[in-house]
Amino acid sequence: MSGEEIFDLIKKQISDDNVVLYMKGTADFPQCGFSAMVAGILQTLGIKFKDINILSDENLRQGVKDFSDWPTIPQLYINKEFVGGCDIVREMYENGELSDLLKKSQNKGAQQLDEETESSAGAVTEKG
Repeated sequence: MSGEEIFDLIKKQISDDNVVLYMKGTADFPQCGFSAMVAGILQTLGIKFKDINILSDENLRQGVKDFSDWPTIPQLYINKEFVGGCDIVREMYENGELSDLLKKSQNKGAQQLDEETESSAGAVTEKG
């Protein structure tokens, strides 16, 4: 895969879910302490998130670092925005910023869903 193809894949992944965690291993079986910590924080907060194991694809592993211009894994994205790695996420969790950001994310996701439902409902015509 070319660098451009990897970036396109990452853009799709962070668009498909409100909260995406690029990590070593999976949320159920993390393969690094830092990844385990961030996944654990999200689970403690009761947040539904997409975990993507970067160890399964070397191109993705490097591509994620290039995409965010951040040298380490894990990497957390909320609403298509890069939030940070383990230290930043832990600090945001401890001072309450992460909860606030995630609440806004959930509200934004619900609002987008409402807008999509309304536009879909407007497209339905009744025959009488």
